Amino acid sequence: MTAPVLVLDAEQEALRAAVRALLTDRAGSAAVRAAMESETGVDRDLWTRLGRDLDVLGLVVPEKLGGAGAGHVERSIVAEELGRALAPTPFLGSAVLATDALLALDDEAAQQDLLPRMVTGETIVALAVAEPGAPWGPGRTTATEGPDGWRLEGRKTPVVAGDLADEFLVVATAPDGPAWFRVSGADVTRSVLTTLDPTRRLAAVTLRGAKAVRLESADPRAALDRVADLAAVALGAEQLGGLAEVLETTTEYAKIRVQFGRAIGSYQAVKHGLADMYSSWEFAVSAVRYAAWAADAAPAELGVAAGVVASFVGPAYFAAARDGVQFHGGIGYTWEHDAHLYYKRAMSTELLFGPPSAARARLADRLGIGTSEGVGV
Repeated sequence: MTAPVLVLDAEQEALRAAVRALLTDRAGSAAVRAAMESETGVDRDLWTRLGRDLDVLGLVVPEKLGGAGAGHVERSIVAEELGRALAPTPFLGSAVLATDALLALDDEAAQQDLLPRMVTGETIVALAVAEPGAPWGPGRTTATEGPDGWRLEGRKTPVVAGDLADEFLVVATAPDGPAWFRVSGADVTRSVLTTLDPTRRLAAVTLRGAKAVRLESADPRAALDRVADLAAVALGAEQLGGLAEVLETTTEYAKIRVQFGRAIGSYQAVKHGLADMYSSWEFAVSAVRYAAWAADAAPAELGVAAGVVASFVGPAYFAAARDGVQFHGGIGYTWEHDAHLYYKRAMSTELLFGPPSAARARLADRLGIGTSEGVGV
Protein backbone atom coordinates (compact mmCIF):
# COMPACT_ATOMS: atom_id res chain seq x y z
CA MET A 1 0.00 0.00 0.00
CA THR A 2 1.31 3.45 -0.89
CA ALA A 3 1.67 6.15 1.73
CA PRO A 4 -1.28 8.53 2.16
CA VAL A 5 -1.15 11.60 -0.07
CA LEU A 6 -1.27 14.59 2.27
CA VAL A 7 1.16 16.79 0.32
CA LEU A 8 0.70 17.20 -3.41
CA ASP A 9 3.56 16.36 -5.75
CA ALA A 10 4.86 18.54 -8.58
CA GLU A 11 2.53 17.03 -11.19
CA GLN A 12 -0.50 17.51 -8.99
CA GLU A 13 0.48 21.09 -8.25
CA ALA A 14 0.81 21.65 -12.00
CA LEU A 15 -2.74 20.37 -12.41
CA ARG A 16 -3.91 22.80 -9.76
CA ALA A 17 -2.10 25.67 -11.45
CA ALA A 18 -3.61 24.87 -14.85
CA VAL A 19 -7.15 24.70 -13.48
CA ARG A 20 -6.69 27.87 -11.43
CA ALA A 21 -5.32 29.74 -14.46
CA LEU A 22 -8.37 28.79 -16.53
CA LEU A 23 -10.76 29.73 -13.75
CA THR A 24 -8.99 33.04 -13.14
CA ASP A 25 -9.49 33.82 -16.80
CA ARG A 26 -12.99 32.41 -17.23
CA ALA A 27 -14.66 32.28 -13.79
CA GLY A 28 -14.02 35.56 -12.03
CA SER A 29 -16.73 37.22 -9.99
CA ALA A 30 -18.28 38.98 -12.99
CA ALA A 31 -18.42 35.75 -15.00
CA VAL A 32 -19.98 33.82 -12.12
CA ARG A 33 -22.63 36.49 -11.68
CA ALA A 34 -23.34 36.55 -15.41
CA ALA A 35 -23.84 32.78 -15.40
CA MET A 36 -26.14 33.07 -12.39
CA GLU A 37 -28.40 35.37 -14.37
CA SER A 38 -28.25 33.32 -17.59
CA GLU A 39 -30.91 30.94 -18.82
CA THR A 40 -28.93 27.80 -17.94
CA GLY A 41 -27.08 29.02 -14.85
CA VAL A 42 -23.76 27.64 -16.12
CA ASP A 43 -20.91 28.69 -18.38
CA ARG A 44 -21.05 26.20 -21.25
CA ASP A 45 -17.80 27.42 -22.77
CA LEU A 46 -15.98 26.91 -19.48
CA TRP A 47 -17.47 23.43 -19.23
CA THR A 48 -16.26 22.58 -22.72
CA ARG A 49 -12.77 23.88 -21.99
CA LEU A 50 -12.54 21.85 -18.78
CA GLY A 51 -13.26 18.74 -20.84
CA ARG A 52 -11.60 19.51 -24.15
CA ASP A 53 -8.59 21.61 -23.16
CA LEU A 54 -7.72 20.41 -19.65
CA ASP A 55 -9.17 16.89 -19.81
CA VAL A 56 -10.28 17.04 -16.16
CA LEU A 57 -13.87 15.79 -16.45
CA GLY A 58 -12.72 12.17 -16.58
CA LEU A 59 -9.82 12.04 -14.17
CA VAL A 60 -11.16 8.94 -12.42
CA VAL A 61 -12.33 7.30 -15.66
CA PRO A 62 -10.06 4.55 -17.09
CA GLU A 63 -8.23 5.39 -20.30
CA LYS A 64 -10.03 2.59 -22.16
CA LEU A 65 -13.28 4.52 -21.58
CA GLY A 66 -11.85 7.83 -22.73
CA GLY A 67 -10.73 9.13 -19.35
CA ALA A 68 -7.40 10.26 -17.97
CA GLY A 69 -6.89 7.21 -15.78
CA ALA A 70 -5.71 9.35 -12.86
CA GLY A 71 -7.54 9.19 -9.54
CA HIS A 72 -9.60 10.78 -6.81
CA VAL A 73 -6.68 12.80 -5.44
CA GLU A 74 -6.43 14.55 -8.80
CA ARG A 75 -10.18 15.00 -9.06
CA SER A 76 -10.30 16.47 -5.56
CA ILE A 77 -7.77 19.08 -6.69
CA VAL A 78 -10.07 20.13 -9.52
CA ALA A 79 -13.12 20.15 -7.24
CA GLU A 80 -11.21 22.30 -4.76
CA GLU A 81 -10.37 24.88 -7.40
CA LEU A 82 -13.93 24.92 -8.71
CA GLY A 83 -15.20 25.47 -5.18
CA ARG A 84 -12.72 28.27 -4.62
CA ALA A 85 -14.06 30.09 -7.68
CA LEU A 86 -17.74 29.08 -7.27
CA ALA A 87 -17.35 28.03 -10.91
CA PRO A 88 -20.74 27.70 -12.64
CA THR A 89 -20.46 24.17 -14.11
CA PRO A 90 -22.26 20.82 -13.69
CA PHE A 91 -19.03 19.20 -12.47
CA LEU A 92 -20.47 17.81 -9.23
CA GLY A 93 -23.51 16.37 -10.96
CA SER A 94 -21.97 14.82 -14.06
CA ALA A 95 -18.21 14.46 -13.51
CA VAL A 96 -18.65 13.25 -9.93
CA LEU A 97 -22.02 11.75 -9.02
CA ALA A 98 -23.02 10.24 -12.36
CA THR A 99 -19.47 9.21 -13.28
CA ASP A 100 -18.95 7.45 -9.96
CA ALA A 101 -22.30 5.71 -10.29
CA LEU A 102 -21.45 4.30 -13.72
CA LEU A 103 -18.05 3.11 -12.51
CA ALA A 104 -19.60 1.50 -9.42
CA LEU A 105 -22.05 -0.51 -11.51
CA ASP A 106 -21.32 -3.59 -13.61
CA ASP A 107 -22.94 -2.41 -16.84
CA GLU A 108 -20.13 -2.27 -19.39
CA ALA A 109 -22.47 -1.29 -22.21
CA ALA A 110 -23.65 1.82 -20.36
CA GLN A 111 -20.08 2.70 -19.38
CA GLN A 112 -18.84 2.40 -22.96
CA ASP A 113 -21.76 4.42 -24.31
CA LEU A 114 -21.89 7.27 -21.80
CA LEU A 115 -18.47 7.83 -20.24
CA PRO A 116 -16.52 8.76 -23.40
CA ARG A 117 -19.09 11.49 -24.10
CA MET A 118 -19.22 12.62 -20.48
CA VAL A 119 -15.47 13.14 -20.17
CA THR A 120 -15.49 15.61 -23.08
CA GLY A 121 -18.46 17.52 -21.68
CA GLU A 122 -20.56 16.63 -24.71
CA THR A 123 -23.11 14.75 -22.61
CA ILE A 124 -24.31 15.69 -19.13
CA VAL A 125 -25.69 12.90 -16.95
CA ALA A 126 -27.32 13.47 -13.56
CA LEU A 127 -27.80 11.12 -10.62
CA ALA A 128 -31.42 11.05 -9.44
CA VAL A 129 -31.40 9.43 -6.01
CA ALA A 130 -32.50 11.90 -3.36
CA GLU A 131 -36.02 12.25 -2.05
CA PRO A 132 -37.29 14.06 1.03
CA GLY A 133 -36.18 11.98 4.00
CA ALA A 134 -34.09 9.67 1.82
CA PRO A 135 -31.00 11.48 0.48
CA TRP A 136 -29.29 8.20 -0.47
CA GLY A 137 -31.91 5.62 -1.25
CA PRO A 138 -34.64 4.54 -3.66
CA GLY A 139 -37.27 6.29 -1.57
CA ARG A 140 -40.80 5.98 -2.92
CA THR A 141 -39.78 5.73 -6.57
CA THR A 142 -40.90 2.39 -8.00
CA ALA A 143 -39.93 0.39 -11.07
CA THR A 144 -42.36 -1.92 -12.86
CA GLU A 145 -41.52 -4.23 -15.75
CA GLY A 146 -44.07 -4.66 -18.50
CA PRO A 147 -44.27 -5.93 -22.07
CA ASP A 148 -42.49 -2.84 -23.37
CA GLY A 149 -39.78 -2.77 -20.69
CA TRP A 150 -39.30 -0.98 -17.40
CA ARG A 151 -41.32 2.05 -16.28
CA LEU A 152 -40.57 4.35 -13.35
CA GLU A 153 -42.95 6.27 -11.11
CA GLY A 154 -41.79 8.82 -8.56
CA ARG A 155 -40.21 12.19 -7.90
CA LYS A 156 -36.53 12.83 -7.19
CA THR A 157 -35.40 16.04 -5.51
CA PRO A 158 -32.96 17.67 -5.28
CA VAL A 159 -31.05 16.53 -8.36
CA VAL A 160 -27.69 18.19 -8.99
CA ALA A 161 -27.51 19.28 -12.66
CA GLY A 162 -30.97 17.85 -13.13
CA ASP A 163 -32.08 20.87 -15.14
CA LEU A 164 -29.24 20.35 -17.64
CA ALA A 165 -28.96 16.58 -17.89
CA ASP A 166 -29.27 14.75 -21.18
CA GLU A 167 -29.75 11.48 -19.29
CA PHE A 168 -30.41 10.32 -15.74
CA LEU A 169 -29.24 7.47 -13.58
CA VAL A 170 -32.10 6.67 -11.23
CA VAL A 171 -32.29 4.47 -8.15
CA ALA A 172 -35.74 2.96 -7.67
CA THR A 173 -37.39 0.05 -5.89
CA ALA A 174 -37.94 -2.92 -8.21
CA PRO A 175 -39.82 -6.08 -7.22
CA ASP A 176 -36.52 -7.65 -6.12
CA GLY A 177 -35.25 -4.61 -4.22
CA PRO A 178 -33.24 -1.44 -4.99
CA ALA A 179 -32.11 -1.21 -8.61
CA TRP A 180 -30.40 1.22 -10.97
CA PHE A 181 -31.95 2.53 -14.17
CA ARG A 182 -31.00 4.72 -17.09
CA VAL A 183 -33.61 7.23 -18.24
CA SER A 184 -33.53 9.69 -21.13
CA GLY A 185 -33.97 13.34 -20.28
CA ALA A 186 -36.78 13.45 -22.82
CA ASP A 187 -38.85 11.07 -20.69
CA VAL A 188 -38.92 13.09 -17.47
CA THR A 189 -40.46 16.34 -16.28
CA ARG A 190 -38.10 18.68 -14.48
CA SER A 191 -38.30 22.00 -12.73
CA VAL A 192 -35.65 24.27 -11.27
CA LEU A 193 -35.97 24.61 -7.51
CA THR A 194 -35.91 27.90 -5.64
CA THR A 195 -32.86 27.53 -3.41
CA LEU A 196 -30.60 29.63 -1.23
CA ASP A 197 -27.53 29.25 -3.45
CA PRO A 198 -27.77 31.15 -6.76
CA THR A 199 -24.44 29.73 -7.98
CA ARG A 200 -25.70 26.14 -8.28
CA ARG A 201 -29.13 25.22 -9.54
CA LEU A 202 -30.92 22.13 -8.33
CA ALA A 203 -33.91 20.48 -9.92
CA ALA A 204 -36.87 18.29 -9.13
CA VAL A 205 -37.34 15.41 -11.57
CA THR A 206 -40.73 13.76 -11.95
CA LEU A 207 -41.03 10.29 -13.45
CA ARG A 208 -44.51 9.47 -14.70
CA GLY A 209 -44.28 6.10 -16.36
CA ALA A 210 -40.84 7.04 -17.67
CA LYS A 211 -39.24 4.48 -19.95
CA ALA A 212 -36.13 3.04 -18.35
CA VAL A 213 -33.34 0.57 -19.00
CA ARG A 214 -32.24 -1.46 -16.00
CA LEU A 215 -28.49 -1.33 -15.41
CA GLU A 216 -26.44 -4.34 -14.39
CA SER A 217 -25.28 -4.32 -10.78
CA ALA A 218 -24.20 -7.28 -8.67
CA ASP A 219 -24.98 -5.35 -5.49
CA PRO A 220 -27.04 -2.16 -6.05
CA ARG A 221 -26.87 -1.13 -2.38
CA ALA A 222 -23.08 -1.49 -2.21
CA ALA A 223 -22.78 0.59 -5.37
CA LEU A 224 -24.94 3.29 -3.83
CA ASP A 225 -22.85 3.27 -0.65
CA ARG A 226 -19.65 3.72 -2.67
CA VAL A 227 -21.15 6.59 -4.64
CA ALA A 228 -22.21 8.24 -1.38
CA ASP A 229 -18.69 7.97 0.06
CA LEU A 230 -17.05 9.32 -3.08
CA ALA A 231 -19.59 12.14 -3.23
CA ALA A 232 -18.66 13.14 0.32
CA VAL A 233 -14.98 13.29 -0.66
CA ALA A 234 -15.57 15.37 -3.81
CA LEU A 235 -17.99 17.74 -2.11
CA GLY A 236 -15.57 18.08 0.80
CA ALA A 237 -12.85 19.09 -1.66
CA GLU A 238 -15.15 21.72 -3.14
CA GLN A 239 -15.94 23.01 0.35
CA LEU A 240 -12.22 23.06 1.16
CA GLY A 241 -11.61 25.36 -1.81
CA GLY A 242 -14.37 27.71 -0.72
CA LEU A 243 -13.02 27.73 2.83
CA ALA A 244 -9.55 28.63 1.55
CA GLU A 245 -10.93 31.53 -0.48
CA VAL A 246 -12.92 32.86 2.47
CA LEU A 247 -9.85 32.61 4.71
CA GLU A 248 -7.62 34.44 2.24
CA THR A 249 -10.03 37.23 1.32
CA THR A 250 -11.09 37.83 4.92
CA THR A 251 -7.49 37.93 6.11
CA GLU A 252 -6.57 40.43 3.42
CA TYR A 253 -9.57 42.60 4.28
CA ALA A 254 -8.63 42.54 7.98
CA LYS A 255 -5.21 43.95 7.05
CA ILE A 256 -6.55 46.96 5.16
CA ARG A 257 -9.85 47.80 6.86
CA VAL A 258 -9.20 50.49 9.47
CA GLN A 259 -11.57 51.13 12.34
CA PHE A 260 -10.88 53.51 15.24
CA GLY A 261 -7.44 54.19 13.83
CA ARG A 262 -6.34 50.56 13.66
CA ALA A 263 -6.55 47.75 11.14
CA ILE A 264 -9.36 45.47 12.32
CA GLY A 265 -6.99 42.52 12.10
CA SER A 266 -5.13 43.91 15.11
CA TYR A 267 -8.14 43.39 17.37
CA GLN A 268 -8.08 40.22 19.42
CA ALA A 269 -11.55 39.02 18.47
CA VAL A 270 -10.73 39.22 14.77
CA LYS A 271 -7.32 37.61 15.24
CA HIS A 272 -8.86 34.70 17.12
CA GLY A 273 -11.57 34.31 14.51
CA LEU A 274 -9.06 34.19 11.68
CA ALA A 275 -6.91 31.73 13.63
CA ASP A 276 -9.93 29.47 14.01
CA MET A 277 -10.55 29.68 10.25
CA TYR A 278 -6.95 28.76 9.55
CA SER A 279 -7.05 25.81 11.96
CA SER A 280 -10.23 24.54 10.32
CA TRP A 281 -8.63 24.84 6.91
CA GLU A 282 -5.58 22.85 8.03
CA PHE A 283 -7.74 20.07 9.47
CA ALA A 284 -9.92 20.06 6.35
CA VAL A 285 -6.91 19.73 4.05
CA SER A 286 -5.72 16.65 5.91
CA ALA A 287 -9.20 15.09 5.98
CA VAL A 288 -9.84 15.61 2.27
CA ARG A 289 -6.38 14.55 1.12
CA TYR A 290 -6.52 11.36 3.17
CA ALA A 291 -10.03 10.46 2.02
CA ALA A 292 -9.14 11.04 -1.64
CA TRP A 293 -6.07 8.85 -1.24
CA ALA A 294 -8.17 6.14 0.43
CA ALA A 295 -10.59 6.21 -2.51
CA ASP A 296 -7.69 5.30 -4.79
CA ALA A 297 -5.43 3.14 -2.66
CA ALA A 298 -7.23 1.91 0.48
CA PRO A 299 -10.92 1.21 -0.23
CA ALA A 300 -11.35 -0.46 3.15
CA GLU A 301 -10.56 2.87 4.81
CA LEU A 302 -12.76 4.99 2.55
CA GLY A 303 -15.95 4.69 4.60
CA VAL A 304 -14.48 6.16 7.77
CA ALA A 305 -12.36 8.72 5.90
CA ALA A 306 -15.37 9.93 3.90
CA GLY A 307 -17.39 10.07 7.11
CA VAL A 308 -14.81 12.34 8.71
CA VAL A 309 -14.93 14.65 5.68
CA ALA A 310 -18.73 14.75 5.67
CA SER A 311 -18.86 15.40 9.41
CA PHE A 312 -16.21 18.11 9.62
CA VAL A 313 -15.56 19.99 6.39
CA GLY A 314 -19.07 21.26 5.64
CA PRO A 315 -19.67 22.74 9.10
CA ALA A 316 -16.15 24.20 9.10
CA TYR A 317 -16.79 25.90 5.74
CA PHE A 318 -20.09 27.31 6.92
CA ALA A 319 -18.56 28.66 10.15
CA ALA A 320 -15.77 30.33 8.16
CA ALA A 321 -18.19 31.82 5.63
CA ARG A 322 -20.43 33.12 8.41
CA ASP A 323 -17.50 34.76 10.17
CA GLY A 324 -16.19 36.06 6.86
CA VAL A 325 -19.41 37.96 6.28
CA GLN A 326 -19.29 39.33 9.82
CA PHE A 327 -15.64 40.44 9.61
CA HIS A 328 -16.35 42.25 6.35
CA GLY A 329 -18.89 44.36 8.21
CA GLY A 330 -21.70 46.06 6.34
CA ILE A 331 -20.21 45.49 2.91
CA GLY A 332 -20.22 41.74 3.47
CA TYR A 333 -24.02 41.75 3.54
CA THR A 334 -24.44 43.58 0.24
CA TRP A 335 -25.29 41.98 -3.10
CA GLU A 336 -22.24 43.61 -4.68
CA HIS A 337 -19.76 41.75 -2.46
CA ASP A 338 -19.02 38.06 -2.96
CA ALA A 339 -18.92 37.16 0.74
CA HIS A 340 -22.62 36.33 0.75
CA LEU A 341 -22.19 34.00 -2.23
CA TYR A 342 -19.71 31.87 -0.30
CA TYR A 343 -22.01 31.97 2.73
CA LYS A 344 -24.90 30.65 0.64
CA ARG A 345 -22.78 27.99 -1.06
CA ALA A 346 -21.42 26.88 2.31
CA MET A 347 -24.88 26.58 3.85
CA SER A 348 -26.35 24.76 0.86
CA THR A 349 -23.51 22.25 0.52
CA GLU A 350 -23.53 21.51 4.24
CA LEU A 351 -27.04 20.08 3.77
CA LEU A 352 -26.87 18.86 0.17
CA PHE A 353 -26.38 15.16 0.95
CA GLY A 354 -28.14 15.20 4.29
CA PRO A 355 -27.46 17.05 7.56
CA PRO A 356 -24.10 16.78 9.35
CA SER A 357 -25.85 14.97 12.20
CA ALA A 358 -26.65 12.10 9.81
CA ALA A 359 -23.03 11.99 8.66
CA ARG A 360 -21.84 11.87 12.27
CA ALA A 361 -24.26 9.07 13.13
CA ARG A 362 -23.13 7.06 10.13
CA LEU A 363 -19.48 7.63 11.01
CA ALA A 364 -20.11 6.53 14.59
CA ASP A 365 -21.78 3.37 13.30
CA ARG A 366 -18.80 2.59 11.08
CA LEU A 367 -16.45 3.12 14.01
CA GLY A 368 -18.56 0.81 16.16
CA ILE A 369 -19.39 3.51 18.70
CA GLY A 370 -22.97 4.32 17.75
CA THR A 371 -25.86 3.53 15.48
CA SER A 372 -27.12 5.13 12.27
CA GLU A 373 -30.51 3.42 12.42
CA GLY A 374 -33.04 5.57 10.63
CA VAL A 375 -30.34 7.78 9.18
CA GLY A 376 -28.43 5.77 6.66
CA VAL A 377 -27.77 5.69 3.00
